[in-house]
Amino acid sequence: MSSERNAATSPTDNAPVPDAAAVRRHPTLFRAARRRQNPRLRRSDVTVTDERAVKRAVKAASLGNAMEWFDFGVYAYLAGTIGRVFFPSGNETAQLLSSFATFAVAFLVRPLGGLVFGPMGDKVGRKKVLALTMILMAVGTAAIGMLPTYAAVGFWSPLLLIVFRLLQGFSTGGEYGGASTFIAEYAPDKRRGFFGSFLELGTLAGYTGAAGLVTALTAWLGTDTMDAWGWRIPFLVAGPLGLIGIYLRLKLDDTPAYLKLEKGNVHAAEAADPVETTARGDLAKIFRKHWRTLVLCIALVGAYNITDYMLLSYMPTYLSGELHYTETHGLLILVTTMVVLMLVINQVGRLSDRFGRKPLLMTGMLGFFVLSSPAFLLVQQGGLLAVSAGMLMLGLSLVCLLGTMSAALPAMFPTPVRYGSLSVGYNLSASLFGGTTPLVVTALIGATGSDMMPAYYSMAAALVGVVAVACMKETARQPLEGSPPSVQTEEEAAELVQEQAPTPRF
Repeated sequence: MSSERNAATSPTDNAPVPDAAAVRRHPTLFRAARRRQNPRLRRSDVTVTDERAVKRAVKAASLGNAMEWFDFGVYAYLAGTIGRVFFPSGNETAQLLSSFATFAVAFLVRPLGGLVFGPMGDKVGRKKVLALTMILMAVGTAAIGMLPTYAAVGFWSPLLLIVFRLLQGFSTGGEYGGASTFIAEYAPDKRRGFFGSFLELGTLAGYTGAAGLVTALTAWLGTDTMDAWGWRIPFLVAGPLGLIGIYLRLKLDDTPAYLKLEKGNVHAAEAADPVETTARGDLAKIFRKHWRTLVLCIALVGAYNITDYMLLSYMPTYLSGELHYTETHGLLILVTTMVVLMLVINQVGRLSDRFGRKPLLMTGMLGFFVLSSPAFLLVQQGGLLAVSAGMLMLGLSLVCLLGTMSAALPAMFPTPVRYGSLSVGYNLSASLFGGTTPLVVTALIGATGSDMMPAYYSMAAALVGVVAVACMKETARQPLEGSPPSVQTEEEAAELVQEQAPTPRF
C-alpha cells in the first residue's frame, strides 16, 4: 500500500532532480524537503467509504446513464423508420445515410458539451451537472417524439430533428465523464472496477430497453403503422424516465473526493502539484498540462467507441440493410447478445480489480483484432446459430472493454480536473470515431461493395487500441491521482496509516 500512497502524492514530473553531491552534503535538509513535498499519511487523509452511500451513488449514476442511452439507442434502432419519415427519397441507401448523418450530428456537438459541462463539474460539483445533463436529454428526446413529419411541414421537419439531436448530443457531452467520475470517486480503491462496471451495465440496460421496446412495437404494430405514428412512442417514454433519473441524482451528496478537495483537506496532493490546484475548470491548462494523457485517452476511447457502436448501434441495420434480415429478427438477436453481456459485465469488473485494467483491456482489443473477420463471416452465413455465434464473439470482446473502461478512464486524470479532462477527451474521440461509425461503414460498403468492411474497420480500431493500452499506466487498486486513499473499513484505514509510520530506531 505504500506505493499507493506515493501514487497519490508524488511530486510533479517536472520537478527538478537534486544534485547527488548536494544530497550527500546536506542529508537532513533534503529529508525535510522531501517530507514537506510528501507528508506522511494521516488518518484524516484516508476516506472510509459508506457501503450504503456507495451503492446509492452507483445506482443513481447507472440508472441515469441507462436512461441517457435508452434515449440515444431509440434513435439508432429506429434509423430506417426515421429515414422514411423525415427524409423521403426513392433511394433506400440515401434515406439511411441521411438518418445516420443526423445520428452523427449529435456527436459533433458532444465535444462542445464536454467543454461546457466538464469544467462546470469541476467547479460546482459532479451532482448538479449530472442532473442538468439528464434534464436536457429528456427534453430533447421527448421533443423528437412530438415533431411533425416531412409530409406535414416539409423542410422544417428534418431541420427541427437536427436541432433536437444537437440538444441530445450537447447534454451527452457531460454524461459519461461525469457519471464515471462520480462512481470512481465514491468507490473504494480496491473495488473501483467492480462498482465502475455498473455504469456500463446501465449503458447495456438502456440499449436493451430501447431495442426491446422498438422490437415489440414493430412486431405489434407493423412497419406501416410504425412509420405513421408508432415511432413516436419510444421517444415520448423518455420524459417520465428522465424525471426518475433527475430525482435519483439530486438526492445524493457530492463525491467524497470532490468534497475534500472543495474544503481544502487534501493537503498532500495540493502541496505536491500546485498546477492541479489552479487548473480547476481551466480548459487552457487542461490542454497545456495534460495533453499527453488527453491524446492517450482519445486513442483509447476511439478504439472502444468504434467497436461499441459497431455492435450495439450499427449491427441491426447491417443485418436488415445488407443481409436482408427483418428489422425485428436483427434486433432480437442483438437484445439476446446484450442480455448475455449484462450477466457477465460485473464479473469482468471484479477481474479488473484482481488482475488489473490493462490485461482486461488488452484482451478486449486483441479479441476484436483477431475475431472481427471470423465473426462477420459467421454472421454472413445466415441462420440463427451462426449469426448468434458471430455476435457473441464480438460481444465477449466488447464486454472486456465495457467492464473495465469506466474505472480505467477516470484514473487517468487528477481529481481537480478529472471531470473536465475526461469529458473533453472522451467526447472529442466519441465525436470523431464513435457516432460516425454507422455513417462511415455504410458509406464504405456502398463504395466498395464489400460486406466485410465493418470487420476491417473494427480491426483497424482495435490495433490502435492495442497500442493505447500498452502505453497506459496500471491504476487498479491504487488511489485516484490527486486524492487520498479510499478504503472500506476503519481497520483498513488504520493499517494503511500504520504502514506509513516511521520505523522506530534504537
